[in-house]
Formats: sequence, structure tokens, C-alpha cells
Amino acid sequence: MKYVEKAKQNLVKDVTWNRIGHLAENGARAFPTASAEYMAEKFPIIGWLPHYNYRWLINDVIAGLTLGLMLIPQALSYAKIATIPVQYGLMSSWLPSAIYAFMGTTKDLSTGPTSLIGLLTSEVVAELKGEEWTPSEIASAVAMMMGIYGMVIGFLKLGFLLEFISLPILSGFISAVAITIILNQMGSLLGESGIGDGTANQIHDIFQQLPNANGYACAVGFTGILLLTILDQAGKRWGTKNKIIWFLSITRAFVALLIFTGVGYAVNKDRGDPANFLFQVAQIKANGQEAPRVPSGALLSKVASRSIAVFIGSAVEHTAIARAFGVRNNYVTDQSQELTFYGVTNFFNSFFHSMGVGGAMSRTAVNSACNVRSPLSGLVTTAVVLISIFKLVGTLYWIPKATLAAIIITAVWPLISAPSVFHRYWKTSLADFVSSMLAFWITLFVSTEVGIGAAVGFNIVYVLLRMVFASVTTSPDQRSELGIAIDEAREMPSHLPAGTRIFRFADSIFFPNAYRLKTKVLDTIQTYHAPVYHSAAATEAERNWSVSGEKRIRKLRRAAGINDAGALPPINLVVVDFVKVNHVDATACMHLKNLIGEIRKYGGKGVVVRFVAMSDYVRERFARAGWRIVDGGERVSDVSEDEVTRVYPDIAGAVLAQQSHRGSTAGSDSDGDRIVEKTDTGRAVTTRYKETV
Repeated sequence: MKYVEKAKQNLVKDVTWNRIGHLAENGARAFPTASAEYMAEKFPIIGWLPHYNYRWLINDVIAGLTLGLMLIPQALSYAKIATIPVQYGLMSSWLPSAIYAFMGTTKDLSTGPTSLIGLLTSEVVAELKGEEWTPSEIASAVAMMMGIYGMVIGFLKLGFLLEFISLPILSGFISAVAITIILNQMGSLLGESGIGDGTANQIHDIFQQLPNANGYACAVGFTGILLLTILDQAGKRWGTKNKIIWFLSITRAFVALLIFTGVGYAVNKDRGDPANFLFQVAQIKANGQEAPRVPSGALLSKVASRSIAVFIGSAVEHTAIARAFGVRNNYVTDQSQELTFYGVTNFFNSFFHSMGVGGAMSRTAVNSACNVRSPLSGLVTTAVVLISIFKLVGTLYWIPKATLAAIIITAVWPLISAPSVFHRYWKTSLADFVSSMLAFWITLFVSTEVGIGAAVGFNIVYVLLRMVFASVTTSPDQRSELGIAIDEAREMPSHLPAGTRIFRFADSIFFPNAYRLKTKVLDTIQTYHAPVYHSAAATEAERNWSVSGEKRIRKLRRAAGINDAGALPPINLVVVDFVKVNHVDATACMHLKNLIGEIRKYGGKGVVVRFVAMSDYVRERFARAGWRIVDGGERVSDVSEDEVTRVYPDIAGAVLAQQSHRGSTAGSDSDGDRIVEKTDTGRAVTTRYKETV
């Protein structure tokens, strides 16, 4: 009994068990409310639709029509990349836009087939081609597995796992994929046959078969590339001044499809057997949408492991596009919810004989340029695609394959990163450069799965080795921890002016944590400070379609005990303390650059961001990444102040420099507290918050 009582006492006093019990109790208490909020988060339309301004409907209809016209040729082209009958590209394209209207967290994102998904799917199709399944069945099975992976990560909110794919890896991977896609289309563009598989073989066969190229196919293909390029450049140069040129530019793929389909019909309709055609045509044969069917279990087991690379590549692309346009157009996206949508869409879309789908950069950019107001535009896009499936498929029989190749080549060419990008990785970090090169060359000459796996594996090994071989520094000044703490306290002003926020990173910043740290900094600023438009009368034009950001900020402020948001000061100065940061990589430099832009978008162009206690090693990394780093008091005349990043030795210097810059005066009240009076606002402000990340 003595041992039993002792065990009971140990159990009662056990810290771990007490913590588990405390968490379980809190979880059970919060479960009903959290469950309701969780379900509501899965359908963002519940939050924003009641606030929808019906004057936005015109913009949404125009954007939806434009995206529908753009999606038709792209869907056909990307199905061709996937090596499935091209009509299945259209069948893949109508459901995603409809689902996104209910589950999406951005107004701009256009979902559907993409060139990246097409190529990755084609590799799986090639591996299983000799078995009993058709290419379209294999593509549908891949889409279902993409959906399952997406739902698991999205519903469990594990989106942070994708942060292990660094930006250099993504640049190398996507560039190699784009080059591979272009090489795959050269046979159709030139009218050549007998082009083998593999990058080296394809390059050899393309040049070997040049004497046998079809002159008519070359004429159609290169004229198509010329037309698409002219319309693209015309839109960039005159699109803002002329709406007709702008519309022709953004629908240039549809225009090319229309013109050359007519050419294909005119020159080949009387030639009887397709073998006698002057050039090859798509020969689409379909009668509307086929009846839904679930992919077979045996096939799913075959593609399960092969679909991982397809999922990783397309999911990273999808979430990156969503984040980028959320920042550009001033609204908040939810990465986990985007993955939930991605998973649900691919899962159910696979029933309709579809290939995988995800966010597409080119269509998303056009959607944003159309000044789309909400995801409702997707319903219009769905209607346009359904009309083409049921009414236009017969007409699409005469599309020249060279025209589809031209559309694909011009669409993926911008995805190839310039050599200067990889040179910047070389200058910033050798490890980043190596990972980007592994992703590029192995993807190009071996396979996409091995390419992305080798690059991610290298990054993980590199991080582990940095931890194993951690460096130790010393100096003649052997101070105690208490002495260091006292010195640090001297650097911290006893009172910070309102509108000042200080952040101290607790560790190095690199690809696994860079996005998360950036988000924490921005969340803190939005919690304790008012946005710039609160300083003036907010107008209807400033009101955003999305309420997700407002709900998130309200939730953060409730957790911080802030009840009166109207009393929050604006953000004027952000000080970032790098005293504990001994390493940064290219991904960190990119995210911190984006952070500065997002802070200024939230707080206004007058917000000043200063860095403190940056080591020579870290400072050199930023400089090699293209940052203009200068000392705090250094005069700069060749560029504007916004283009430089000032570094101070301590926090006090950064804060006092800002006060001096704004022409502030300081005094004391009856209690001895420091009051700072800023001449630019005319308000007396006192100490505010300090936050550590």
C-alpha cells in the first residue's frame, strides 16, 4: 500500500499528467464553440456574402466571362501536356470554380488545370500506360490522391509542412518543369514525329528530325507564337489606355484558338482521311460531360506514392499564388483553408474523368486585372466552361496541334526563372544555390519526384548539420549573465512612444520558420495598432470584400484583452532586434522583404522599419541578397530612404533616431513618467507595448 500511495502522490504531482489534464479540460470546455467556428471557416462565403455590395456584380460577371474564355484554350492545352484526350481538360475545369465560390479565401485565385500539374501527371501516365487503365483514368486517380492528401493536411491545419519547400527549391523545380514542357511540345510545334522521352533524348531527336519537319505545322505554330507575343506586349504597352487592346491581350489564347481553328477547318475539311491533312489537328470527339465514375481501388493503390510529387508541387504553387495576391490586394488568405478547398475539389472533381487542378498564376493575374470583387465570379466561369463542353466540343475537332503547342509554350515561358535569380541565390547562400541546382538539374534530366525529393533532403541534412556543428564565440570581456542582462536593459528605453513596436527573434531565420515568423510579426502589429485608414473617414471604396481578415484581427484582439479597438494607436516605428539571429537564407530575406511591404500597406508609407544588432555575417547575407544595408546615421543621396535598410547597434539608438527624425520633444509629467509629444500628430502619447517573437 505504501508504494501505491507513493505512486498516487507522484501521479498527482506529475507535471506532464497535470498539463495533459489541464489541456483536456480546456479543450472540452471550448469544443462546442470551436467546432462551430471550425465548420464556419470551411465555408468562408457564410461570412462575406451578407456584406456583398451588389454594385460589384458587374465586375464579377466580366471577370468570370474573361476567365472562362481564357480557361477553354488553357484547359485543352494542359490536358495535352498530361497526355490525356484534350476534351478531359474542359471536363476538369467547370467544377473547381463553382466550389471555390463557397470555399475560397481569395477573390483573385483562378483554379483549374495547370501546366505544372499536366507535366507531373504525364509522368504517372507514362509509367502506367502499358497496364489495363486508360490515360484519363490514371489522371483521375492521381487527382483523387491529390484530393486526399490536400484534405488531410487542410482539415488538420498542417499547411506549415509545405514551408519545408524553400523558395530556391521552388524556383529550380518550376524552371525545370517549364523547360521540360516546352521540349515536350516541340514535336507538335514542328510537325515532327519520333521524338523520344527524356530531356537529352528529346534535344537530340528534335535536331535530328528537323529535316523532316512539317512546313505547314511550323507556319501555324510559329505564327501562333508571334500572334500571342504581339498581343501580350501590346497589352502591356497600351492596355491601360485602350480597353479593346487590353481585352484582346488577356484573351489572346482564345483569339489564337478561334483564328487557327478556322484555318484548320478551312484547309483540311475536304481532305477526308486525317492522314491527308496538311497538319495534325486535335480531333476532339466527345458528346458533353461523361457520367461520373469513381476511380478503381487497384489503380489508386498504384498511383498513391507517385502522386505525392504532383501534390507537393501543385499545393505549394496554389498556396503561394493565393498568399501573393492576398498581399497585393489587401486581404487575408488562410493557407489551411486553401488546402482544404484544394483537397475537396480534386477529390470530387476526380469523379468526372478529370486531371488534377490547382491555382494558376496567369489566370489569377488576369482575374485581378479585371478588378474582380469576390469569388462569385467563379460561378460565371463555370457556366462558360459548361457551355463549351456541351455546345462547342465538335467545333474544337479542328484545332491544330501546333496551335495548342504555341499556347502552351508562351504560357510556360515566363515560369523559367532568369539566370539572375540563381546568381542571387549563389551570392546569398551556397546552400540555397545548391538546393536550387539539385531541384533544377535532377528534375530536368531524371524525374520530378527525385528532383524535389533530393533538394528537400539536402536542405534537411544541411539544417541538421548546422545544428550539429553549432559555433561558439568568445571575447576578452568575460561578463556574467547578469551583466549581459543589465547591458541589454540599458539599451531598452524605459518608455516607448505609442506607435512603436519592438520584436526580438529568438533564433535564426530560414526556410522552415521564415513565413511563420513573418506572420507572427504582422499579427502582433494588427492586434495592437490601427490600420492607416482608421486615421481618416473610411470610405466604401476601402471596404474589402473579405471579412476573414477582420474576424481574425478581432479574435487576436479578444485574446489580448483589447476591447476598444478605436483607441489603438497607428504603427509608426518597427524595430527588429537581430541580437540572437546568427543565420538567414534566401527564403528569409524574401519573406522579410515582403514583411516590410505588408507593414507599410497596413500602417501607411510613413511607417519606418529599423534593424538592430545585426551581426556582420547576417548583414553580409542581406547585402548579397540585394538589400541596401546602411548604418543608422549614414547619409544616402543616390536612392530614396524607402530603398535602404538602416541598422543600429542598439534599440535605444533606433528609437531615438526615429524621435529625432519626426521632430519630437520629451518631458516628464507629475509622476516622473516620460511623455513624448510628436509634432506630426500633435498628440501626447505614453509607453506602449513590447512584443517578443
